[in-house]
Amino acid sequence: MARRRFIITYDISDPRRLRNVARALEGYGTRLQFSVFECLLDSLRLAKAKSALKDIIDESEDQILFISLGPETTAVALSLESLGRPYRERTLVTIV
Repeated sequence: MARRRFIITYDISDPRRLRNVARALEGYGTRLQFSVFECLLDSLRLAKAKSALKDIIDESEDQILFISLGPETTAVALSLESLGRPYRERTLVTIV
């Protein structure tokens, strides 16, 4: 299975759930910032990560964004998906 590079970022309202989400993600990637991880995941590991995180969060209060940066060998396509609170589309700034 081909791996894809993801940026996973989260906004968790409860401190206990926040710690649990961070601990869970440590098994899948590298922390870039306080609530941002970079992960190389194949489809099976991505499904496992989503399942583990879904068991931790309160979907009415929390949000986890999965930003796909494409295959690990390229950085082209951008795809954004969220768990919990819906992602509201905003104007994104393109940095050249």
